[in-house]
Amino acid sequence: LNIGLTSDTIPGLIRKTQDKRFVYDAYRRLITMYADVVMEKAAGIEAPEGRGIRERLDKKLEELKTSEGIISDSQLTSENLMTLCEEYKLLIQSNLGDEFPDDAQSQLWGGIAAIFKSWNGKRAVSYRNIENIPHEWGTAVNVQAMVFGNMGHKSATGVAFTRNPATGENKFYGEWLQNAQGEDVVAGLRTPNPLNEASRTSEDRDLQMLDSVMPDIYAKLDQIQNKLEKHYKNMQDIEFTIQNNHLWMLQTRTGKRNGVAAVRIAVE
Repeated sequence: LNIGLTSDTIPGLIRKTQDKRFVYDAYRRLITMYADVVMEKAAGIEAPEGRGIRERLDKKLEELKTSEGIISDSQLTSENLMTLCEEYKLLIQSNLGDEFPDDAQSQLWGGIAAIFKSWNGKRAVSYRNIENIPHEWGTAVNVQAMVFGNMGHKSATGVAFTRNPATGENKFYGEWLQNAQGEDVVAGLRTPNPLNEASRTSEDRDLQMLDSVMPDIYAKLDQIQNKLEKHYKNMQDIEFTIQNNHLWMLQTRTGKRNGVAAVRIAVE
């Protein structure tokens, strides 16, 4: 995420958005993910358990939050984030022996190469052996323009299923986070909010639902998920981002479901 943010492009994005905090929040996310995926894992560096570059950067983030007396990442100021980005770069240099690239093309091609290398990673090879997937298939890389769910309180990100993947019930089901990016949801970095009443659990009873906070956006999302299931004739797993009250669909694929749900979905 956020490939292309450099010392040359950051000032332009700040001028365009008039939101310095958002830009540096996106930048620190880029640094974290790039160092983890491209500079460590794709480079074949095997760090001891719990001592990888991602863990070290996350520790630095938590130290800053503690020193500032805040709990959530969203409470960090633009100045906090600028300081954090510089500390991240120093940490990367000292631990990985290489500088975080300050060139958009270098970042892009580094990311592309990392995806191709991942096809031959140990876990990927083991998975293909277990699932009898041919090794010669290879993988593809999609390069997409960014939309940002962390551009303030009119922005968000989420994942959803056209049916409940645990029960197969024909009700729109999912979770979302305000002022966040997709990784926050899938990596469990923050407790996600329920999409609607059908998505509520005992753990998120007090959290706001998307259909209450952004009813117009939710209505559009609901229409789209219905179209997707009718088109693909299967339960869909979808990812979406809301940038300044505009809904963007990122991905749809056949959703995974347990045995009980599979039977009910097949029957219905």
